[in-house]
Amino acid sequence: MAFIFPVKTETEIKEILNSIRKEHHIANHHCYAWRLGADKLAFRSNDDGEPSNTAGKPILGQIQSNDLTDVLIVVARYFGGTLLGVSGLINAYREAAADAIKNSQIIEKYVQFEYETSFTFEHTNAVMKILKNAEAKIISQNYDSNCIIKFYIRKSLSENAEQQLKKIPVININYLKTM
Repeated sequence: MAFIFPVKTETEIKEILNSIRKEHHIANHHCYAWRLGADKLAFRSNDDGEPSNTAGKPILGQIQSNDLTDVLIVVARYFGGTLLGVSGLINAYREAAADAIKNSQIIEKYVQFEYETSFTFEHTNAVMKILKNAEAKIISQNYDSNCIIKFYIRKSLSENAEQQLKKIPVININYLKTM
């Protein structure tokens, strides 16, 4: 049985693993792999008693080949009396992970940067056109003596939008944080 979970922290992963182990306590093995973060640098796999690299690594391979992050896949294996051998185990765990991914709804998220920009009212149309073309999400707008807009923009589009905004006279653009 394969299970897939969206996760954000290692603490959350440990809680889910404990829950799966309790729920499927008769299973001989609870092999898993996970990967966290937009940079995809935090990951781990576990064979849970299976021969080295026959379970966790194939599961992690499916996570990597599908370019997923913030995900945990657990495969609970009940021994049915048939010895699969090393290649059989690798194929079984890989296919179980692939099926879990295939039967899941993948949510695509982007790293976003939050900005605040200020400009004079006469440049409103130019600023709004740049933000629209960059698919920015406006958080707040203020049109007093100086216009101020806070917005989110996808990381991959931020550099170009920032350069475009800096071309507008009397504009100030400040990076606030990463989302």
